[in-house]
Amino acid sequence: MTSPRLPDSLLRDPALAAVFDALECDGDRAMLVGGSVRNALLGREATDVDIATTAVPDVVVARAKEAGIKCVPTGIEHGTVTLVLDGRPFEVTTLREDVDTDGRRASVRFGHDFSHDARRRDFTINALYADRDGVIHDFVGGRTDLEARRVRFIGDAVTRIREDYLRILRFFRFHADFAEGPLDAEGLAACIAEKSGLERLSRERVRAELMKLLAARRAAETVSEMDAAGLLAPLLGGRADPETLNRLLRIRPQSDGTTRLFALTSSDVSTVPALQERLRLSNEEAARLAATARATADFGDDMPAPRLLKRIAFRRGRDAAGTAVLVAAARRGLPECPGELLAALAEAPERSPFTGSGMIALGLAPGPSIGHAIAEAEAAWIDADFPKDGIAVSEIARKAAEKTLSRFDSSERAG
Repeated sequence: MTSPRLPDSLLRDPALAAVFDALECDGDRAMLVGGSVRNALLGREATDVDIATTAVPDVVVARAKEAGIKCVPTGIEHGTVTLVLDGRPFEVTTLREDVDTDGRRASVRFGHDFSHDARRRDFTINALYADRDGVIHDFVGGRTDLEARRVRFIGDAVTRIREDYLRILRFFRFHADFAEGPLDAEGLAACIAEKSGLERLSRERVRAELMKLLAARRAAETVSEMDAAGLLAPLLGGRADPETLNRLLRIRPQSDGTTRLFALTSSDVSTVPALQERLRLSNEEAARLAATARATADFGDDMPAPRLLKRIAFRRGRDAAGTAVLVAAARRGLPECPGELLAALAEAPERSPFTGSGMIALGLAPGPSIGHAIAEAEAAWIDADFPKDGIAVSEIARKAAEKTLSRFDSSERAG
């Protein structure tokens, strides 16, 4: 097998070269490791740049300061500091060996052997190293697995999982993103055997990993395999619907993570708070799920008519109505979202044309009558299917103002 090298575009980065210069002093070595090496070999963008070094953390900090590189002690107790140069972070970690672990965090000692450092990592494709000249160092068969598009635990899969139970979710996430073909049989069996360990993880870590999995290239089929293995419902706290997710991604491959989560969980308004608590969803994510659930409830068991969908979109928002109708189409096994519904969404107005100042100009005094008149006008505007013509809108406003004036005491009238 010809030894590959990293592309020059990565190696010639002046900021990276400066970090290497700072670290490789007095016999210490440093190498790129993990995602940046893996992605570069696959022709993908190297987003996060991690560096492993024989230098201990205090020495890394001292050398960075001497070189004028900003240093942030992001995980110094575990040997990790982040060096920031030209506004870009480089996560630098001293070579480590695990001493003890409880399935969530490990006690480590620092080492000088890159091969030992490699064997404590999770998957072979994440344990590829490259020196500053771009030469690849592979201690655990990562290149072979990368070329075969296979995600495999390093050494004994159960042992790796017991070091950190989040590796169960990472196994599926990396498979969904990088692998072709079936899941590694040994890895899958180990995940099933150790699934009770997922309950020991913080919900924040579970949420972060699950959302990354849902965004991955093969999310639908991988989630289906997780569900079949009994690993999905316990994470979500309820029944999962991977088939709807699978259909959704055929209809709209570029759907975002929250949309995919809605399809997977079949959320209704009553279940959103529990899901938010279980996955530590942000308030924004929970609000989107709730709005989508309400929009879904608005059109009931059938696909909505275009006119009704426009009303729902105006009331709940285009995002919520659009997600609801996409997922509804997926649940019904439609090959695509009907074009007339997509057109209705595009035509749905995002805001009312009626304002308080407009009603005052029509003779209403500030006070309760303003809100009443706007509500009256909006109801008539909606019943007329949201006319855009300025004359028609003005006529609706005039009639609403007149009707309101006739109902309110003359003391509330302008002038």
